Amino acid sequence: MGGGVRRRERALLIRGKRVLVTGGAGFIGSHLADLLARDNRVTVLDDFSVGSENNLGATGPVGVIRADVADRKAIRAAVEQADVVFHLATVCLRVSLSDPVRTHHVNATGTLEVLLAARDCGVERFVYVSSSEVYGSARWVPMDEDHPTLPTTPYGATKLAGEAMTFSFYHAYGLPAVIVRPFNAYGPRSHIEGPSGEVIPRFVERALAGRPMAIFGDGGQTRDFTWVEDTVRGIVMAGECDQLVGDCVNIARGEEVSVRRLAELIRKVTGSRSPIVHLHARPGDVRRHHANVDRARDVLGFETTVRIEEGLERYLRWLDGHPAVAPVNRIEEIRNWEASTAPA
Repeated sequence: MGGGVRRRERALLIRGKRVLVTGGAGFIGSHLADLLARDNRVTVLDDFSVGSENNLGATGPVGVIRADVADRKAIRAAVEQADVVFHLATVCLRVSLSDPVRTHHVNATGTLEVLLAARDCGVERFVYVSSSEVYGSARWVPMDEDHPTLPTTPYGATKLAGEAMTFSFYHAYGLPAVIVRPFNAYGPRSHIEGPSGEVIPRFVERALAGRPMAIFGDGGQTRDFTWVEDTVRGIVMAGECDQLVGDCVNIARGEEVSVRRLAELIRKVTGSRSPIVHLHARPGDVRRHHANVDRARDVLGFETTVRIEEGLERYLRWLDGHPAVAPVNRIEEIRNWEASTAPA
């Protein structure tokens, strides 16, 4: 896809629209639904294998369809009632390592089903929310949209398959599609437990509980952490941009943070003395991610507003107001997880 400096352009205002968000009860999806529900009629389609209805309705009522994203009949019925589709439904990275077949079913076949419905129903805009994992580990930094796509996990591979299918529907059928590549989002509602658990909430809960923070590998691996409200604002801006139809864009902070530094920052903001321990490196783990955000800035006028230090403090304040997910209620679970992941 083309690079270079472009003028800012937004044409399709997503206001007063019927909007479908697949995977909209999950972490990023629910924040996206919140933002869109301020000015639109939003419906969320989710199988609730990971997402929760408790995540929904913070800024306005949303419709809910409980369905598998690869269920052709359910998808067609949902898309028929939509002007704009944001497609986020996915199986996460760690599940992909143990169950690549299910991952392909949801991430690749599910994307195809949503695309077929979007084409047949003539939606005004289709936004495929991909992942920075399609790049694999950085060959150069910062990583622009023309960086090679060499995913290292079934998750990354199936997200890239979804991108390829989306591009093909743009070229073959004229589907007005935009691809967004978010880097690592974090913030309220991020997943703590299970295979969907994210590094920041896991580190925070262990620090607050006084338990060791476990790093897989040496901790030198880097990520580009982006506050979730910045992420979803960028996704909507990309969806509104005619100039990005048939193209892709990174949405990220544009700041490289090592996992080791992240653990140290969390110890600082929590006032914890939790030790940092190292476990065996995970298979397929990306070594380095650092986004080039020039295209988002030049085309969309997109800038992030929250640095990692401020974001961690905001997340802690959110936890204070949500005691049900606080670590004091989860110490036994934390101990069980620690025992199951301890090095031999």
